[in-house]
Amino acid sequence: MSRYGFILLALIVLLLSMPDLHAESLSVRDDAGRLVTLDKPAQRIVTLAPHAVELLFAAGAGDRIVATVSYSDYPAQAKVIPEIGSYTAVDVERILALQPDLVIAWQSGNRKNEIDKLIQLGLTIFINEPRSIEDVANSIERLGKLTATETVANRFVKKFRQHYRRLQKNYQNKSRVRMFYQIWNHPLMTINGRHLISAVMRLCGAENIFSDMSALSASVSVEAVIAAKPEIIIAGGDKNKKAAWLTAWRHWKTLPAVRYRQLYFIDPDLLHRHGPRILDGAEIMCRDIEQARLAEVANAGDK
Repeated sequence: MSRYGFILLALIVLLLSMPDLHAESLSVRDDAGRLVTLDKPAQRIVTLAPHAVELLFAAGAGDRIVATVSYSDYPAQAKVIPEIGSYTAVDVERILALQPDLVIAWQSGNRKNEIDKLIQLGLTIFINEPRSIEDVANSIERLGKLTATETVANRFVKKFRQHYRRLQKNYQNKSRVRMFYQIWNHPLMTINGRHLISAVMRLCGAENIFSDMSALSASVSVEAVIAAKPEIIIAGGDKNKKAAWLTAWRHWKTLPAVRYRQLYFIDPDLLHRHGPRILDGAEIMCRDIEQARLAEVANAGDK
């Protein structure tokens, strides 16, 4: 073999032995702390939660979704995506038949045994669980990396973080308002301080009266709410369909929130879905909390 041929062969061997830099660039940590690695950008994605659909569209990869779960209706393009069950009961066989190269799971929403089964069957699973507003931005960035749509994802995240900083600046020095956030009526349910909605409450200058509750979400008694004396009550629901949720509180006239007429609804899709519209929900919540703050000042002499 000539000297030139030997050098060429050595170069080929060296190149073949080098790590695949592109594959390495498609490795991220999910919210369960697992390393998720793809050999190439994801092209066939199954999402097991409505918010995961919104995250992927924000990341510029919405057109890669081949199946999702019920109530995945935003943005409008999501309404035509085939469904493979609900977030609490997915059809594993149908998921396998679709041959996805990436599945986005929801840690606190999907059943653990179903996530575990999909992992055992060899599917690549990205487990998502945003607990802070920054986590939402990070989720979009990581999904952008796994789909090689970083340009779109980073552009969205830049605007998202700018919006977040504006809200922080507007409300960081406001007086604290005691708040009860109602996620369901029968049974009466709320969230604790580790939930993403509580992060929004803190952003707006509100104190979750059940922040120390052990479960992420759980039922509470009416008596416990009354004892905590919230200055504002916000329910995640449609005011036209669930007006009775807040009407029931008006019987308790000693509650500051009732006495000063600080009872509000917020579209639950904005806050209950851990997705990019969380700041739209925050805008509304912050305005409502500001009204409660002003009412408290205006009625300070009544205490």
